[in-house]
Amino acid sequence: MTRSEARRFPFAEPVGLEIEPLFAVLRESEPVSRIRLPYGGEGWFVSGYEDNRRLLNDRRFSRAASQGEMPRLTVEPAGGSAMAILDPPEHTRIRRLVAAEFAAPRVQELRPQIQQTAGELIAALTAAGPPADLIAEFALLLPIKVICGLLGVPYADRDRFSSLARVLLSSTAYTREQVGAAVEELGDYLYDLIDQRRENPTGDLIGVLVSARDVDDRLSEEELITLCGTLLGAGFENVANSIGNMTFLLLTHPDELRALREHRELIPAAVEEMLRYAMAGLGASHARIAMEDLEIAGVPIRRGEAVFASLPSANHDPAVFRDPEVLDFRRAHNPHLAFGHGPHVCLGAHLARLELQVALAALLEAFPDLALAVPAQEVPWKIGLTVRGPESLPVRW
Repeated sequence: MTRSEARRFPFAEPVGLEIEPLFAVLRESEPVSRIRLPYGGEGWFVSGYEDNRRLLNDRRFSRAASQGEMPRLTVEPAGGSAMAILDPPEHTRIRRLVAAEFAAPRVQELRPQIQQTAGELIAALTAAGPPADLIAEFALLLPIKVICGLLGVPYADRDRFSSLARVLLSSTAYTREQVGAAVEELGDYLYDLIDQRRENPTGDLIGVLVSARDVDDRLSEEELITLCGTLLGAGFENVANSIGNMTFLLLTHPDELRALREHRELIPAAVEEMLRYAMAGLGASHARIAMEDLEIAGVPIRRGEAVFASLPSANHDPAVFRDPEVLDFRRAHNPHLAFGHGPHVCLGAHLARLELQVALAALLEAFPDLALAVPAQEVPWKIGLTVRGPESLPVRW
């Protein structure tokens, strides 16, 4: 198979949650295709489920080799000690420091606390009355409060660090200078929190990581600050987007919303199905760099070339998912890849699932008449970021 002409990526503006139609065309006719990223040039785009699953677990590809001016979606290359772009064994060493806090048994212990937080936010919404922006007043605040509690970050600082985290998600929304300034400011903020732990040790996760650095020498100072920043940003941004996305899906799919209202036991399966169904990002992962010449789906990949997994495309592959364009809360077989696969599978997947289940249950219980306060086509969407979701979600009840 010869090299295809590179298509500009993203293929379209990230408005709405519908799957990009071109994904289906590529899965059928060009399962490994060329794309041109906003920064760094061209790479390969993998669209089928099985090819994506193999790619995510293939040690012949390196994330660490993607540092620097390689093809990417973000204005700034990822930092050299970011866990998302480390390879084993460095990735494994860093991940083990925090894995226990995000394991399923520990996460389930947090359920009553998360339910209480959701209830408090719902009470505040109810007291203020409709209409309300569900993103600003619920979807964002719930995961922020949860991750602040785990890390030991002051909840009162949420406006400061959430605005900085947004800049760090920039693809085209902010300049390189703005992103660099946000990195520096967030680093200073986190160093202040770390210094506080050094003066007065704590049992929160930042305190545990400071001890791992200072007492056990299990990570470097750069790894410490980067890991704290990663846990803080990843700990709320993706969940907040997903709460907004899932609420929008339900409010624009009345039959499915009615099914959940009548059968609350479907909520866990509904969360999994909406994770599979919705375009939660731009549709391409971090670059993986081929460390040797190889093939994917019969297409030659040269050593040093960048390859991008596409989890949304994989999650709509009809070879794996029956009627993938149908939102089906009773889907019997749903091995979606929304949280990734392999060594870099999302560390916070168990926590995210729990938060999403609690959030939907709380909204369904409190607001039986929840509806959009504006026509669906007037909901504003985030543009120029690496995440996809409503900028705000006006609702009434």
